Amino acid sequence: MIRPMVSACSCVQDVTDSFTAYKTMHSECVIYQTSLMSALIGGVYEGNITMSELLKYGNFGLGTFNNLDGELVAFNSKIYQLRSDGSARMARPEQKTPFAVMTFFQPTEERRFEHKMSRKQLHDVIDDVAKTDNLFCALRINGKFSHVDTRTVPCQQRPYKPMLEAIAEQPTFAFKHQSGVIIGFRSPNYTQGINVAGYHEHFITDDRSGGGHVLDYQLENGVLTFGTVAKLVIDLPQAPDFLHANLSPDNLNNAIRTVES
Repeated sequence: MIRPMVSACSCVQDVTDSFTAYKTMHSECVIYQTSLMSALIGGVYEGNITMSELLKYGNFGLGTFNNLDGELVAFNSKIYQLRSDGSARMARPEQKTPFAVMTFFQPTEERRFEHKMSRKQLHDVIDDVAKTDNLFCALRINGKFSHVDTRTVPCQQRPYKPMLEAIAEQPTFAFKHQSGVIIGFRSPNYTQGINVAGYHEHFITDDRSGGGHVLDYQLENGVLTFGTVAKLVIDLPQAPDFLHANLSPDNLNNAIRTVES
C-alpha cells in the first residue's frame, strides 16, 4: 500500500515524527522514500534530507546524492558514497539526497550458494519464493563475485540536464573476483515512475573502496537474504524544482529503463 506523506510545511522534524509514530503503531517492515524516480529523471537533483536524517527512516537502502554526486548505498546503519571514479567513501552526516529508498531490513528468507549464480538466477529465486510481483522486496547478497559491472553518474551542475543526458557521460567499471555486498529492492511494475519497477541494486566491495550502481553480476559463492515489504511511505518535496517538474512525461518508462540498464 502506498501512503504518500506530504507535510503542510517544510519541517523535516514533522516528517520524522510522523514516520516514527507510524513505526511505533505498525511493527511490520516499512519502506521510506524521499521524492520520486520521475523527478530524478526530469532533473530534480537537489533535496533537503541529510544522511543523518535518512538513518532515522532505515538502516538499509539506496539512492543518490545532491547534484547526482555519486550513488548511495546503506546497510548496517552506515551510508556510503560511491563516486564517479569508481571509489567509495563514508558519506558525511550533512550531505543531502534528492532521492533515496530506506527501510529497517527484516529479511525472512536466506539462501546459501556454493556455486556460480547469475543475476537473473538469483532474481528468479526471489521471485519464486515471493510468489507475487505486487509487493516490494528488500534484498542483500554477501559473497564473492566473479564480476560486478557498475556505473556512476558524474556530479551535475545547474542548469541541470535531464538524467538521460547526464548518463551519456557516465563512467562504467568492472570489478573482477571481488568480495562485497549488493543491496537492493524489487519494486512492483505499477510503481514505475514512483520508484524503479523491477530490480534496483548497488554494490560495494568488502574493503569499502569501490562500487556503484549495478548493471550486471555473477556470484561465485555467498548468501542471499531477502523479504517482502507491504508498506511504502513517500515524503514529497515542496521545493520549486519539484513542484514545477513534469513528473509524467511520455517517455518515462523508456527513460527509466535506459537509465537503470
